[in-house]
Amino acid sequence: MSAAVRFRASAEGVAGLAILALLGLVALLAPVLHPGDPLDIVGAPLTRPFTVLATPLGTDWLGRDVLAMIVHGARTSLTVGLAAAFVAISIGVAVGTLAGLFGRWVDETLMRVTDAFQTIPGFLLALAFVSTVGPSLATVVFAIALGAWTGPARLVRAEVLSIRERDFVAAARVVGMHPLAIAVREVLPHALPPVVSLAAVIVAGAILTEAALSFLGLGDPNRATWGGLIAEGRSVLRSAPFLSIWPGLALVVTVLGVHLAGEGVVAALALRRSGP
Repeated sequence: MSAAVRFRASAEGVAGLAILALLGLVALLAPVLHPGDPLDIVGAPLTRPFTVLATPLGTDWLGRDVLAMIVHGARTSLTVGLAAAFVAISIGVAVGTLAGLFGRWVDETLMRVTDAFQTIPGFLLALAFVSTVGPSLATVVFAIALGAWTGPARLVRAEVLSIRERDFVAAARVVGMHPLAIAVREVLPHALPPVVSLAAVIVAGAILTEAALSFLGLGDPNRATWGGLIAEGRSVLRSAPFLSIWPGLALVVTVLGVHLAGEGVVAALALRRSGP
């Protein structure tokens, strides 16, 4: 039974994939669903939800469409989550492969660097980096990746240390294959599956970190973000709680979808590794 079939047999995985597919479709079609700049003023300030057809989820204290900002915010959150996970996993895979394959002083040096990054909480590292460099989408992505690559690095290193002693790797060395070719063709395909399981955790953490940075005013100021919308709702929380509720629900649903999809991937890969 293939991993795809096992994934489809997981109710959690299918539910999570359905949520993420819907969110991805909304993010992809954001310019079609709500054309123009979502930060434009389109109505009276603090219009309550379901009272004006043009702004069904209401408006913020400046008169901007809450639904438009949530739809465009989905694009920002998913872009940051996926991009940060890709950068973090790429760095982690490179570091872990080099450390595990070459060993000795290379392993010692890279693991000490990894230890140094792990001593700093990821959110504080991202906060300091964005505060220093300045808020932008690329800066936020790289800042989040700086605190997230250590997990994949240690996981890949552990896998490589196990795989490099196997017969097929020894055979590749005997025939004179270049170490880089051994790493790419023989070692990485067997070391990556556990990292795929970790990707869901990194994506969910990146989405929450981006929302927290935006909440603190360190997100991209030219983009609609869920964290920024929640932060705006603080000053009118008693009179207009919907400003914080709608983006908060969007965050919960997104992280839940990532978590459920990750559970499906973990189940499929675990069965694949333990099964025939």
